[in-house]
Amino acid sequence: MTAGRPALPDALLRIRQEERARLLAALVSRFGDLDLAEDAAQDALVAAAESWPRTGVPDRPLAWLMTTATRKAIDRLRRERALTERLARLKVEQDPRRLPAAALSPADPDEIPDDRLELFFACCHPTLRVEEQVVLCLRHLAGLTTVEIAHAFLVPVATMQQRLVRAKKRMRVTRIPVRVPEASEIPRRLPAVLAVIYLIFTEGYAATGGTAHIRSDLTAEAIRLARIIHRLLPGVGEVTGLLALMLLTQARAPARAGPGGTPVPLGEQDRASWDPLFLDEGLALARESASGGPGPYAVQAAIAAVHAEAATFDSTDWAQIAVLYDALARIAPGPTVRLGRAVARGRRDGPAVGLAELEALSADPALRRHHPFHEARAVTLEMLGRSEEAREAWSRAHELALNDAERAYLRKRWWGA
Repeated sequence: MTAGRPALPDALLRIRQEERARLLAALVSRFGDLDLAEDAAQDALVAAAESWPRTGVPDRPLAWLMTTATRKAIDRLRRERALTERLARLKVEQDPRRLPAAALSPADPDEIPDDRLELFFACCHPTLRVEEQVVLCLRHLAGLTTVEIAHAFLVPVATMQQRLVRAKKRMRVTRIPVRVPEASEIPRRLPAVLAVIYLIFTEGYAATGGTAHIRSDLTAEAIRLARIIHRLLPGVGEVTGLLALMLLTQARAPARAGPGGTPVPLGEQDRASWDPLFLDEGLALARESASGGPGPYAVQAAIAAVHAEAATFDSTDWAQIAVLYDALARIAPGPTVRLGRAVARGRRDGPAVGLAELEALSADPALRRHHPFHEARAVTLEMLGRSEEAREAWSRAHELALNDAERAYLRKRWWGA
């Protein structure tokens, strides 16, 4: 912490974690400019950090931030040469200091419009490249850090920083509108929206950094967004498949962390503690999505359903899972899919086959940076009785992991191998 700067109030910390994306989306919806909205939101957070320790946290902190950010944005616009033209286009000519208090301070923070879904679709405009669509949403709507996004894509942080800069520039230059698209536009944008929601979920399910293994705020938000889209598009198999996949995966959450918060592998989880409501809903949706054809999320939901239906880890139908991974690799090839297929084949055909499959993937630089790959090798080597090699693999997984809880688990496995 910088000397002399007051500590951030707990309310501001909570807003940074949970509400910044909502604030940003409301500002983008009003001003139509992502850069301006981001700067104004940051200015408002800084102002709160300086003001709240002296004046106290306002009754409606999010409304306070929205009011302050709006003023900051207009102040920035005033300093631009094209002020008159931009104010006319954006319809924000009136100084917010002269607006009635009710217009600036809603009676309840929830009265601030939640424009995040609109911003999701705006960031997924077809003018943008798919990778640009996804990284914009993850950074500015999900609130993930550049490091977390780079980890999700298995690319270096510097590469992801460059992608973010290019995406923001293209969105600014093309003046993409913030709105839910017409029905005819949705099919082109939907894959990127679903990809973003799933990446939000996976970051919450196994956090890249920090101290906690699970970020329940992100998993809950991803499921909430998926439910909204499912209500809007109930007959789209991939929307149903994504919701099914997340519910079936989230059902395991009560068993996924031990008393100290360290991860519990699937094979060691107490299945009696899995959430039965999520399981029932997820299984029904998985069956529904399967009837729509083999889309990537429908197939992944089917894999999750096989795990959910197994009474024990040893009774898992790995043959079926291996077949499903073969199908997934054909329609959505990628490093993590190839890793999952290798693990499934090893469980079906024996650890020697599994190790051969994993070794065949070792030339992939993305997987070499991915600690679950080395963890899978370590487990397979242990099954083959090759303990020294297993320790080396556990050590490499520990070296690559960034999350404290994950590192604690890997350290224990490393030294116990």
